[in-house]
Amino acid sequence: MPRKIRIRSDRVGLPPGTLVYTGEKRLEEVKITLIEYGPELFKERELKAFEQCLVPKGESTVTWVNVSGIHRVENLEMLGECFGIHPLILEDVISTEQRPKVEDLEEYLYIRLKHLDYDEVRGEVTIEQVSVILGSGYVLSFQETGGNFFAPIVERLRNGRGRLRKLGADYLAYALLDLVIDKYFVVLEKAGYRIEALEEELVGNPGREVLHPIHHLRREMILLRRSTWPLREAIVSLERRESPLIKDSTVIYLRDLYDHTVQVIDTVETFREILTGMLELYLSSVSNRLNSVMKVLTIIATIFMPLTFIAGVYGMNFKYMPELEWHWGYPLVMLSMLLIAVSMLAYFKVKRWI
Repeated sequence: MPRKIRIRSDRVGLPPGTLVYTGEKRLEEVKITLIEYGPELFKERELKAFEQCLVPKGESTVTWVNVSGIHRVENLEMLGECFGIHPLILEDVISTEQRPKVEDLEEYLYIRLKHLDYDEVRGEVTIEQVSVILGSGYVLSFQETGGNFFAPIVERLRNGRGRLRKLGADYLAYALLDLVIDKYFVVLEKAGYRIEALEEELVGNPGREVLHPIHHLRREMILLRRSTWPLREAIVSLERRESPLIKDSTVIYLRDLYDHTVQVIDTVETFREILTGMLELYLSSVSNRLNSVMKVLTIIATIFMPLTFIAGVYGMNFKYMPELEWHWGYPLVMLSMLLIAVSMLAYFKVKRWI
């Protein structure tokens, strides 16, 4: 899980639009991929730096620039100058702790969302910010790390299957968003398996060892909720077709994307309720065990109260106590104490207190 608080003191006092990377420090090389495609065209190459402007070369072709690694701000500055991206938008690209949103700047659309994945090795959800800029005939995408989770889209373009090569840049932007949201279902599926296993363990053996996994899953659900609720608003704004960059033929796909987002939100809320119920069940189990212990101790104390009274009376050692001289006095007192204890146990049994 990511840290709850990120240090942002490096930005204090700087002018708006100053590019300062605030994410985790990274040493890997930045990977820049340039893809130009059309119905009968596909070109792909990797760039080490932006040596020249990468503007679209024709109306029927789409230019896609994917930047994997945003910790080198000089690449973003050059790309911003090439495509005319506002410095505040570039600042949002490298600010990795902001909520998903969509901004319409007339000449282009800026879309920011969170890419979530499940790390099998560490057993936790990983989060990464993804930014997409949609312009006329081009798409710019920015990944926080050097991961290659857009590989399925590249493979579809390379093979020329489906409608991706035939449609415009807006459909490519939709495909990128759809791939990110599909990963949410993978994360939820893994979380569902873990919740089912925890439920069985909690019912069978409600010990302290299940408390930490429940708390960990609740944090993951909070992370998913923070990532999906703003995304729902962003997709609604895209679906309204207020920007001419979104064609009518793409709106139906955005509606499907909205349905997927709503489904993710419903699943997240359901899991949150289940985890809350599991936590309440754990607390109830702990309380019941404590009540059982206190019940046994109370019964023992109640039984010994009259016995203690009798022992205390005959332990006062007064000189003139007639019972002290009886030959059968000691056995009778012990027998009386035994009868009192058995009678009280029988009474508790009749009242169903034990």
